Amino acid sequence: MFELIKRLFSTVRPIKVYALVGKSGTGKSFRSQMIADKYHISLIIDDGILIKGNRLIAGKSAKQAASFISAMRCALFRDEDQRSEVMKALQKEKFTKILIIGTSEKMVRVIASRLNLPEPIHVFKIEEFATQEEIETALRTRYTEGKHVIPVPAIEVTRTAPSIVYDTIQVFFTHLPFRKKARTFEKTLVKPGFSVPEAKVLSRNVFMQMINQCLYDYDNTIKINTLEVQNPDGKYKLQIGLRSPNRIPKEEIPEIKEYIIDALEKYSSIQIADATVTIDEWSTGNVQEVLKKMNEQIEQVHEININQN
Repeated sequence: MFELIKRLFSTVRPIKVYALVGKSGTGKSFRSQMIADKYHISLIIDDGILIKGNRLIAGKSAKQAASFISAMRCALFRDEDQRSEVMKALQKEKFTKILIIGTSEKMVRVIASRLNLPEPIHVFKIEEFATQEEIETALRTRYTEGKHVIPVPAIEVTRTAPSIVYDTIQVFFTHLPFRKKARTFEKTLVKPGFSVPEAKVLSRNVFMQMINQCLYDYDNTIKINTLEVQNPDGKYKLQIGLRSPNRIPKEEIPEIKEYIIDALEKYSSIQIADATVTIDEWSTGNVQEVLKKMNEQIEQVHEININQN
């Protein structure tokens, strides 16, 4: 059914998918409507909801979730009822451009795939639209006050999740190079249920569950082999050892690390000071290569013995 919808989308009208990516708390949702306005993008996907203009037209915000795992499932459309609702809404909308917001390109690709949308044709970085000072201010607001932004008026949020609404803000953009007239956008400040209280220290088992969920969404063949968690000054340091039946290129490890850290920070509102990710060579597929190395080592030992004799 969904594949049929996807084919209809591509034959009836070409759909252009845009992405806005940046680390958690850097102000993506805050600036999403401005970017959509600039590029004449009519729809926005943000944390599990479909937005058109100032209206929330389908889906459920991950910020309504009570836990890390349910928040990730919501944001990545793992819930079939939510996914179906958004897919049907997309089918009804006459759109040619859509903006997907995510913490990484991988996350955006996962969302596009789940909604049977094409791959993004252009990826915007939050740094293109916000200064370093603005990003640092947004990060302080996120990690010291636990506030998140939903880019629609509060009345849209209170219909389904009144308990998380904290405040509303009016954003007035003036002197924009791409518009003759200024625009005002109303956004809602919320405090999600999944935020971890500052005084609470998460256990290793909790991290195991959260990282396993990240890996399931990234590549469900990758598993945790070892995990060490330190919390010396309120910021976590992680050492994560992974294993996989498939060979994973070394150049992919930074992407896996980034995906895990971004998800942990976004959907638990904790800060990761440092993280190392390694993959056990002996568990990563390519048996022939491993056997070849073993044979080479055996031959070297055998040659040494012969020379000694």
